[in-house]
Amino acid sequence: QLYSSSLDGSIKLWDFMDGIPIKTFTVGSKLLALYALASSEDSVFVVIPKSGERDTFQLVSVKLTKAAGQDLEAKELSVVLDGVDASPKHIAFGREGEYVASVKEVNLQVYFFKQKQLNRFSVSTMKTKSGNNHFTCIACHPTEDCIATGHADGKIRLWRNFHHKKEYTFSTLHWHHDTVMDLAFSVEGTSLLSGGVESVLVLWRNESDCQKDFLPRLGSAIEYISMSSDGALCCTLHTDNRITIINSNLRFSKSIQGLIKSRGVKTGLVVDPRTKALVLNGEPGHLQFYCLQSDQQLFSLDIVQRQYIHQAGLNQADLVKVAFSAQGKWLATVEEREEVTDPELQLKLWFYDEETQSFKLNTRITMPHEDHITDMCFRDMDELEDDSLILVTAGRDCVFKVWVMVEDTDPEAQQSVSWSCDFVGSYHNYQATKCCFSEDGSLLAVSFEETVTVWDSVTWDLKCTFCYPPGKIRNICFGRLTCSKYLIGATDYGFLCCWNLLSCALEWSAHLNVLVLQPDPLSEHIAAVSWLSKESSLFVFKPNEPRPIYIQRNLCKEKIQLAVFVPRDEPETIGSEKYLWLRRSQLFFLTDTQELMTLSTKSLEERLTPSSKQLAVEESLPVTPFSLLLGKHRRQQSQEDVDLGKLLVRNKHEQDSPAVKELLHTPAHVLPSASFLCPIFINSLLISKENKSAEEVADEVEMESEKTEDDSDEERDVTETEQEDTSPMESLGEMTCKLPKSQEKELRKIRKMDYSWISAF
Repeated sequence: QLYSSSLDGSIKLWDFMDGIPIKTFTVGSKLLALYALASSEDSVFVVIPKSGERDTFQLVSVKLTKAAGQDLEAKELSVVLDGVDASPKHIAFGREGEYVASVKEVNLQVYFFKQKQLNRFSVSTMKTKSGNNHFTCIACHPTEDCIATGHADGKIRLWRNFHHKKEYTFSTLHWHHDTVMDLAFSVEGTSLLSGGVESVLVLWRNESDCQKDFLPRLGSAIEYISMSSDGALCCTLHTDNRITIINSNLRFSKSIQGLIKSRGVKTGLVVDPRTKALVLNGEPGHLQFYCLQSDQQLFSLDIVQRQYIHQAGLNQADLVKVAFSAQGKWLATVEEREEVTDPELQLKLWFYDEETQSFKLNTRITMPHEDHITDMCFRDMDELEDDSLILVTAGRDCVFKVWVMVEDTDPEAQQSVSWSCDFVGSYHNYQATKCCFSEDGSLLAVSFEETVTVWDSVTWDLKCTFCYPPGKIRNICFGRLTCSKYLIGATDYGFLCCWNLLSCALEWSAHLNVLVLQPDPLSEHIAAVSWLSKESSLFVFKPNEPRPIYIQRNLCKEKIQLAVFVPRDEPETIGSEKYLWLRRSQLFFLTDTQELMTLSTKSLEERLTPSSKQLAVEESLPVTPFSLLLGKHRRQQSQEDVDLGKLLVRNKHEQDSPAVKELLHTPAHVLPSASFLCPIFINSLLISKENKSAEEVADEVEMESEKTEDDSDEERDVTETEQEDTSPMESLGEMTCKLPKSQEKELRKIRKMDYSWISAF
């Protein structure tokens, strides 16, 4: 049986075959965790907030009534443990459900169900070198009365004889230098698995400190450990959003990795022009190239090229800025390390090698600025001419610098070109914060605190300045296409401004606390994300029109920190005018909890199948000779269908219907309920009468005209017959067979009928 709980206070019992809930039990309280035991079929255990107290929780037993009906109320609740932690790592059930143990801070409490006895233990008086004995996780032995607890000082304690409050014993295992994040016993209980921030899975055999094995270099800290029911596999969940599957002999089997969750996305969201992949911080010191269509990581690029040491409080080099050239041939990265006195900065330029299909380091510049680099950008122009390629960096040292390619005169150099500084600009000794180029690359805008400066990118002359006090400039961008004469800026004081570059005057301004300002590279639209009253809202506008063309309030409860437009491979057909601005690009957001979201123009029905990549067999066929042959056959068949015309309209609707695709491709145990799919399936089979094609209308008009002709022809046929009877007999040699008009019309109807469907047989 499968149970699930939700924050609204309901427990659902699911049917595996139909994928629908059999019964729903209402508890009436917020459910934070759920436990179901094989030994207790009529009860489950949940963690709920304690009434009247904040941040205090209880472990409660809920008796599931067997009364008839689907929606039932669970009235029989009994408190098992009080003052527990809501995390599932802090509660564990012992041998065959004989007892339950819970840890919180420095306290361990064990409750025995049959004896109805509660024992409490504390480690607050124990002395250790680190001085931190707080419990972090707990696991119970499957066959023996033994409890394993992990602690913040890196130690593991094995508790025995805890039936007695004073005669209990414990032994200690110690390898981890930092917090033990999770524990798990093997199915037989002969070994214990532990993991922590070291990214190493430790296997303790026979509860001995001398018999242990290791599986190192798992990528990031181990947050959860789980064993399969047969004990053949072990699964670890890591802090970077990775799942690792490990064999029982402690050998790596498989890794499931989507978007890597890093310590912080300092690089922002950037799109690789070559692969259309999303590029951002990945593993420490790495750039991850993430494919949005397949939800897979294409590859990871090591930028820092140093071994990362998992130790709290250690200052290590980190990747903070990244920028691509227009065609994706050049990549610029900035890495820095915080020091007590002066920061260490490195600007690296990478060139894409077509032979190796990877980026190679071309130029390394140490300390390009005397202080942190705040922003950088390439000039978006034709890269066929190297003279047009320019990189601009802005820093807190109150200057912006222009970097250009020059020929490398070093005979021992492996590269023919390198990068060097060509110009240094400043404005009244203000800190440079943001920079961007116009669409044609002729102008450069650099913000200096409250002022935006515009420079000529050829002569580097200062053309004009814009200012809208109070408040420092937070974001700037140029308009594109028909709106290229506008410059848009957002201040940290809550104003969105639009300046006209031709008149050098303020075009319009709006009072809006904009955190993110992102232009669409393929249209005039600009997306602005605001944060107000603990909710994020989206505004899409054109610089030449102050009124937004799209507003989505309460987009999400989390604060949106970054956004990016990703160009589509082909423009999408959008029926609603509301989403026409998403026709050529798709907008993605990243929240402060590193959740990646996007706006969808499709309805719920259309979204059922496309997101299930593994279920759409046609989209995931491996590139093999058979798949290529099959694809060629399908293209030929589709071309034949086009030539045949409108054949089997019903079959066409079945192929295009997302409801039919859902029924055909989705396994039965994950399908929604039949009551949900039935209306979608029925509606997909209906043919709308409102949207008739031009051919259908013409056929109807012709049929009506033929009916009127038939009525009038009947009278003429009678007259013609009489005349033919009275006419003299013609000779056989001159005689011609002439059909009546009624028969000719029937013959015309037969000729117009489409018999091409016979070729399918």
